[in-house]
Amino acid sequence: MRTHHKSTVLAAAALTVLSLGLTACGGTDTGAKDAGSASASQQASGAADSGTGAAGGADQTSAKSGSGSTGGSTGGSTATGGTGGKGSTAGSTTGGSTGGKTSAKAPACAYGDIKVTAKKADEVPTEHIVLTATNTSGSACTLLEYPLIAFGPIQTAKDVPAVAKSKPAAPIVLKPGEPAYANVRVALGGAHEDNKVVKSFNVNLFAPEGPAEGSIVVNAPAGGLAVDEAAAKTGYWTYELRNGADEF
Repeated sequence: MRTHHKSTVLAAAALTVLSLGLTACGGTDTGAKDAGSASASQQASGAADSGTGAAGGADQTSAKSGSGSTGGSTGGSTATGGTGGKGSTAGSTTGGSTGGKTSAKAPACAYGDIKVTAKKADEVPTEHIVLTATNTSGSACTLLEYPLIAFGPIQTAKDVPAVAKSKPAAPIVLKPGEPAYANVRVALGGAHEDNKVVKSFNVNLFAPEGPAEGSIVVNAPAGGLAVDEAAAKTGYWTYELRNGADEF
């Protein structure tokens, strides 16, 4: 009876140990699985965090690049603004040039703006005279073309023709008090039956559309002038007499 009871107890103990071993094995396997799952989750989470960090870095890089582009564009706009400033300066320069052109387009001199005097050339007999036109007005004016000379009654006298080679390249603009000159041939020299003695004569000016209204009476040099109207010619108004161009 004792032997049977002992065997029973031993069998029960063996079953208990076996059960505990199986439970321990099962617990260990489950724990390993749980630990593996936890590790995988941490790795996935870390990867996700890394991705987020990378994406964040990319975003920051992009943002920096974008800021750089914006800065570049802004810088470009600033440069353009500088160019605009230069354009304004250029405009001021153009304005200055335009101002010069405006002064060059001073209104045509009228007969009341100009005083004309005559002087014999240094020659014997006298063949030429020099006309001097002085601006006596208070503002600049343009002396156009050549003097319209009449050596006789203004209504019937023949106008003295101009010599084309004496025409200047640009209009003659006279400031107040400034002179201009014109060389005039009055005869071919020597006594001639067609010569007439002139004590005074008339000079008309040009307007943009043609001969201007009014005339200037010019006194002949002392002793008068022996004038041959058929031989008379005049040069254009110039700032100064020029060799060659004003010789005829």
